[in-house]
Amino acid sequence: MVQTRRSLLTVLAGLGGLTLAGAPAFAASAREINAAASRALDTLYETQPKARELSRRAKAILVFPAIYKGGLIIGAQTGDGVLRVGGRPEAYYNISAASFGLQAGGQRFSYALFFMNEAALQYLRKSDGWSVGSGPSVVVVDKGAAASLTSTTLSQDVYAFPFGQQGLMAGIGLEGSKITRIHPGP
Repeated sequence: MVQTRRSLLTVLAGLGGLTLAGAPAFAASAREINAAASRALDTLYETQPKARELSRRAKAILVFPAIYKGGLIIGAQTGDGVLRVGGRPEAYYNISAASFGLQAGGQRFSYALFFMNEAALQYLRKSDGWSVGSGPSVVVVDKGAAASLTSTTLSQDVYAFPFGQQGLMAGIGLEGSKITRIHPGP
């Protein structure tokens, strides 16, 4: 029985490796990232009106229009995004993370991070890769929490909205993710 389990895990791990290894490498241009970010924000604002209100108060918004997450025991996620200050693109970033544990599946989702104060924004600008969980405090906002946000309850450095989930994989988190500046082509 133990040998059968090991064989099954070996086959599943091999299939997972083939899936990840067979994925084409693609680097989006700045124009493509901006267009995708605009579409993603429109979707977010339609589904969570509080996000639009929050955007009016935010110093900047870092939008990851498509983060891809997949795994079989060993998992990974990655996606490119744009930092918008005053509605204009300022810089481009990649978010990546790896994980190990009980997991299987694949998923695509979007994230928008609303930087609410200048100190949090400066931390992102000056860091050589921001490991989420260190530095500015980040609060992940779901639909229930979004409904209770008011101008008097806004006290965190960064509010993160996950949205647009597609696929089958449990858990969308930022903890342990690293956000690093990138320089895509035009």
